[in-house]
Amino acid sequence: MLVVRRSDEGCSATQILDFLRSRQYWMDRKPMTSTAAPWYFVTLPIMDYGKVRELQHQVVSGKTAGTIDADVVIWVEHDPVFTLGRHGGEENLIVSRDFLLRRNIPVVSSERGGNITYHGPGQLVTYPIVDLQKAGLRVPEYVHLLEQMMIQTAMDFSVQAERSPVNPGVYTGNGKLGSVGIAVRHGIAFHGVALNVNTSLAPFQWIHPCGLKGMAATSLEKETGFAFTREEVQAVVQRHFCGLFGVEPVLLEFKELKKML
Repeated sequence: MLVVRRSDEGCSATQILDFLRSRQYWMDRKPMTSTAAPWYFVTLPIMDYGKVRELQHQVVSGKTAGTIDADVVIWVEHDPVFTLGRHGGEENLIVSRDFLLRRNIPVVSSERGGNITYHGPGQLVTYPIVDLQKAGLRVPEYVHLLEQMMIQTAMDFSVQAERSPVNPGVYTGNGKLGSVGIAVRHGIAFHGVALNVNTSLAPFQWIHPCGLKGMAATSLEKETGFAFTREEVQAVVQRHFCGLFGVEPVLLEFKELKKML
């Protein structure tokens, strides 16, 4: 495993960024074994939450109908939005709707598990759309792998993250670094995980994140002092995803995916 470690004297942001940029093969690396299954990987720009949610629904329908023959992972950042999970969460919004309206931040409901959370630029969101039965995974095992993906990614940036014994997601001593919330329809999992890279943490102060009172949010930038880009972090996340799930990425343009729907 490749790990970015700081020496006792410390190292510069430039040194760490050079270390990461020298490993662009992470994005194009070959599968670890010949048995790796092909998955479609689609990278989107910053996009409205509702549009990406609808895209997920379309992919789930396509997989159910058999018109999409592989599992799909969507990588995206969202415009600022608060989302409510199946367990609700409006009671954990601690500012008024008018306060958010003045900042042009909507609150939308979702079928994913969990409570209220925030999405915004600087947060890498990963939406795997997976046939759990074909993958041989039960929901707890699947969630465990998603959390492990974030833990291993954090470790590559010299950040010690871990699970909570009672709540999904990954945490550091400073707060919650990454969230997990999935839904399952016809045996196909969708929604996924959100990892705070360099997103503004102020909106998390307007909620009890995931219903956890007193829980702060943190980010890779806050933990390290370095403003890593989405592309650099996505490369690392993707590498760990491929290793943990044993998959071979097939990179698709958004327009190619749309043709399958």
